Amino acid sequence: MAIVKICGLSTPETLAAAIAAGADMAGFVFFEKSPRHIDLAVAHVLGLMAAGRIRKVALTVDAGDDMLAEIVAELEPELLQLHGAESPARVAAVKERFGLPVIKAIGVATPEDMAGAARYAGIADIILYDAKPAPGASVPGGAGVSFDWRLLQGLDPNGGWMLSGGLDPDTVAEALRRTRAPGVDVSSGVERERGVKDAAKIENFVKAARSL
Repeated sequence: MAIVKICGLSTPETLAAAIAAGADMAGFVFFEKSPRHIDLAVAHVLGLMAAGRIRKVALTVDAGDDMLAEIVAELEPELLQLHGAESPARVAAVKERFGLPVIKAIGVATPEDMAGAARYAGIADIILYDAKPAPGASVPGGAGVSFDWRLLQGLDPNGGWMLSGGLDPDTVAEALRRTRAPGVDVSSGVERERGVKDAAKIENFVKAARSL
């Protein structure tokens, strides 16, 4: 059964919806340019609410150690998600410093992008294949666009990777059938408007992902 991660949660109500739906992971965004960004005070409240009920993932973009330390202290995440241009060496350093598993997001549009992702094999605990943002985009993900899933052919369906990019309650089951991804990650696909999650869409997404 595929892992389901709901990313960009920012309110108690939508976190409760993800927990009630049976999602495996809740992603919290710490990136001020994102409409899903939360501050440390909100992170503390949501972290307490999620504790023991869903795995917490802290998403950052090229964050320094001081910022990561503050986030870890307030949220107490089970995983860190690095969604910027972090190198394999930086991923390894973050893992060593904080002692937490790391998800490394990779923007994918071409076979060359997949080759670049291979540099993180054995370093990142999970590689998240996401649609590559358009040139000049202000945020590295959450745009609601997909990429050519055929680029994922040959990946181990039992390996440490997840699929993101353009997924929603209507497409996630087909995505899982075609890619055999061991996990899926959604943000904009369960929103009623940019940055605002919809409880019913969260429920329907998890149901669809679990329907296989």
